[in-house]
Amino acid sequence: MNKILIIYTGGTIGMVNDSNGILVPFDFEQIKDNVPELGRLNYHLDVHSFHPVIDSSNMDPIIWKTLAELIYRKYDLYDGFVILHGSDTMAFTASALSFMLENLAKPVVLTGSQLPIGQIRTDAKENLITALEIAATKEDGKALVPEVCIYFDAQLFRGNRSIKYNIEKFEAFRSPNYPVLAEAGVHLQFYKNYILKAPDGKLNLRTNFNANIGVLKLYPGITPQAVQAITDSKVDAIIMETFGSGNTTTAEWFLGCLKQAIDNGKIIVDISQCKKGSVQLGRYETSRELQKMGVLSGHDLTFEATVTKLMFVMGLGLPVKESSKLMEKSIRGEMTPDNV
Repeated sequence: MNKILIIYTGGTIGMVNDSNGILVPFDFEQIKDNVPELGRLNYHLDVHSFHPVIDSSNMDPIIWKTLAELIYRKYDLYDGFVILHGSDTMAFTASALSFMLENLAKPVVLTGSQLPIGQIRTDAKENLITALEIAATKEDGKALVPEVCIYFDAQLFRGNRSIKYNIEKFEAFRSPNYPVLAEAGVHLQFYKNYILKAPDGKLNLRTNFNANIGVLKLYPGITPQAVQAITDSKVDAIIMETFGSGNTTTAEWFLGCLKQAIDNGKIIVDISQCKKGSVQLGRYETSRELQKMGVLSGHDLTFEATVTKLMFVMGLGLPVKESSKLMEKSIRGEMTPDNV
């Protein structure tokens, strides 16, 4: 019998209406009473609930560390893990866990819902049941999906490739630069070529995150004051959201701000404001100077993966040169380098 640990952090999926019609979290220890279909899966299910439950808008590296440590402690006891999580920051948590859990060889599937589990038209039950099936699926005795994933509305995505793009439809998530890992129709269809291979090494836990990051989003007409508020601040790294394939204004004052920040030891990672596609520094004249001064290419990283990867890499305490190399290298399948 497959053993799965359900970790309930909070979110819409665990809400029911109280006597006053107000949405409140229910006790997930009684999950089988609320979702009786689970009994037909013939799995051994245990539940770990956060007390108090957490609105996903309040997620932070401390909570990610708690989640990663829980999985690490329980790792040998279960075949897979399903994390019930609010959808707003689910992609951030999935990305963070992918970096924290090095040499992961078992499924960690995050899911949630757009409607509370107690509502008639809820998407919660299907998402939960299928996430459990994915977490339990094996081939030749080994987990078929040995990575951190998000399952939502019949599709399984790599966690660090996912974004939340819709707040009104059940189809809340997309993976703009990487194919889906599986689809749930009449049968569960896994696309094995896109799933990470199981590692040989032992699971390692890496939870030292440095969250001292600034974000500089460019727009036509941006002022020196707005840019300097980020580049002159006491952050250790900057995510720069640029135009198209990594382009910025070529104004001397702007390039000077970036160069000064780099000279002061800050890491600057260039990602595109476009959801699909990849940064290609040097392709156009407007990004050639960035490449020369040492701005790093984020390739096709999502914003969520860039944030969490930067926190992770800076938390390793490496010299800037080594940290920069790691940022431009795929370490958990989170990006597609130019030479691939």
